[in-house]
Amino acid sequence: MSKILKPLNIIAIIFLSFLMLFGAYNHIANPNFYNGFIPDFLPKIAVNYLSALVELIIGVLILIPNKRNLGALSFVALMVAFFPIHIWDLLKDIPAIGSKQAAVIRLVVQCIFIAIGYFVFKKSKK
Repeated sequence: MSKILKPLNIIAIIFLSFLMLFGAYNHIANPNFYNGFIPDFLPKIAVNYLSALVELIIGVLILIPNKRNLGALSFVALMVAFFPIHIWDLLKDIPAIGSKQAAVIRLVVQCIFIAIGYFVFKKSKK
């Protein structure tokens, strides 16, 4: 790995892991924040707890060198799975994130997250 890519990979690993572990914590500590993103037909507390568990597992996998490729690929899959929810939120009259502009920015950020996850996946493959 080149002298530039190695530090970027380390930063990306720390960033993704922190993002997932903080998300897991926040789903438990502040579940109301996520309720607007969860469709009404789903049980909000169960979805929050399940999301916390999934994010915790992914965050830990990214930190373990021989499991990192699985963790990074799982991160990408999770971000892709959340994409339709964020589009749905954008299409609502009043997005849960607060404004249409914030919802558009979140979609762009989601694409950046997917790219970072894919970068870590590619660099962690053996």
